Amino acid sequence: MTVGTAHTVREDVDVPAIYQTHWRPMVRLALLLVDDVAAAEDVVQDAFIALHRQQDRLRDPHAAIGYLRTTVVNMSRSAIRRRVVARKHLRVAEPEGLPGADENVVLREEHAEVLAALRTLPDRQREVLVLRYFSGVSENEIAAILGISTGTVKSSASRGLASLRTVMGGRA
Repeated sequence: MTVGTAHTVREDVDVPAIYQTHWRPMVRLALLLVDDVAAAEDVVQDAFIALHRQQDRLRDPHAAIGYLRTTVVNMSRSAIRRRVVARKHLRVAEPEGLPGADENVVLREEHAEVLAALRTLPDRQREVLVLRYFSGVSENEIAAILGISTGTVKSSASRGLASLRTVMGGRA
């Protein structure tokens, strides 16, 4: 009788391939959270750097994509916090009512109202709706990414959609 050892087959994480297929969806996710194209691109770039550094510790390519989404959400939160602190302390005057030229390029006009309505939601509701409906992430994955229960994901999504309907006059 031969005693063998169990070997697990480990797929290597192909960061360049993940970059090619997930750069745009991750920028879109970050953009919907931070509401600034340059900041969104910075967040995603930093997330890919973090992924590259952690690639040896990840189990498989699917774990890498989950890690990347979680990193983008967390880095987006940090970017928003930094922006709030900077505005509070620097009191930089911003031009009112002028849409950014890059926003017009990235987002179609019909999405502007939805984006404005999303900005009115509490952070958790906005994050859940963006991950669920703009990035196509499952409720279980959202729960893992945000560190909350699946029930909280469902209730946050329901409340967020109700708030969007109210803000948009029933068109959401």
